[in-house]
Formats: sequence, C-alpha cells, structure tokens
Amino acid sequence: MARTPNTDRPERGRGGERGERAPRGRGGEQSPREREESEFVDKLVHINRVAKVVKGGRRFAFAALVVVGDAKGRVGYGSGKAREVPEAIRKATEQAKRNMIKIALREGRTLHHDSFGHFGAGRVVLRAAPAGTGIIAGGPMRAVFETMGVQDVVAKCLGTSNPHNMIKATFAALTAMASPRSVAAKRGKKVGDIIGRRDGTAAAVTAA
Repeated sequence: MARTPNTDRPERGRGGERGERAPRGRGGEQSPREREESEFVDKLVHINRVAKVVKGGRRFAFAALVVVGDAKGRVGYGSGKAREVPEAIRKATEQAKRNMIKIALREGRTLHHDSFGHFGAGRVVLRAAPAGTGIIAGGPMRAVFETMGVQDVVAKCLGTSNPHNMIKATFAALTAMASPRSVAAKRGKKVGDIIGRRDGTAAAVTAA
C-alpha cells in the first residue's frame, strides 16, 4: 500500500523554513582588525626591481617602500622585498604599521616648530606654516605629511634624491620635535607659559 505524503511537515532545503541559515557574524560588523586597517592610509613611495644573477640567468625581485598613517599624527614607514609586487607591498605595509610613531601637531594641521634631520647624505628642513599654505614638499616627504595628517608645512630636502634616505631623514626630524606639553612637563611649568613665550617671540621677530 502506497504511503501518502505528509503535507503538514515543513520542507527541507534552501527554500524551506528549516533550510534557511542565518548569516554568520554580528550583523555585518567589522572585526577589530578590519576596523584598524580601515583607519590607516598607506602610500606607495617607491618600488625597485632588483636582479640576482644565478646559474642559468637572472632572478628578479621587487623592493617596495611604503608609508602608513592614520591622518591624526601617527605615521610609520617600512620596506619589503618579494618575488611579486603585491607581496612586497604587503610586507612593507606590515612593517610600517609595526614601526609607527606619534607626532604632536599644532592645531591639528601643522608642526609645532622648525626641525632639521639627516640620514646618510640626506638632510631635510621642516618648517611650520600658517593656515592655507598647504603641503610644500616633494616626493617621499609629501607622502609622509599626507598620511600623518599635516595640512600646512614647508619642507626641503638637500643632498640626496634617494627615497630611503629622504624618508629616514624626515623621520629623524619628526622624532626630534617637542610639543609644548612635553616641554612644560620637563621644565615644571604650565603649557600657557610656553605657548605665550613662543607667541611673544614670534611677534617680536615679525615687528623687527
């Protein structure tokens, strides 16, 4: 005797109630790692093709130089080498994120004071600028300021055009900078005293 199908039982499968599965995750929320990567801005400064002579020919590889920042004062640089360009950029980006430094910005747009830095044959001069000046810098230094979040600065590199030396000299100048808060903490004074003295000196120089 043939059995009649039970129509009251819900169907199984893709279209049935029991076949539907809830999407994984928490409603499309980003993971902490994705959120961290989204807040960083990275710029490829330089990529170089290097060749290694081996038996039977030459073996090529690529070296990448990348600058990473959060546009809020944090910035870092890194270099990576691999057989393929995307892998070299990925290595350089990871190294840059590990080597990030925090630089205090004046009014969130420029440097607190002028600074000098050098590395190898490269020498850089960084100068604070008034609002509306923009980023007056060339090549690798511009990438550093854009990823760091600086809006007004005047910079000049002397002695070399090597992007690696220019980047390292720029970071040497940035790490040598001091904010009014750190100076006041070292001297045991208030931040207002340091800023007032700086503004008074600038007004006297302008009047002279």
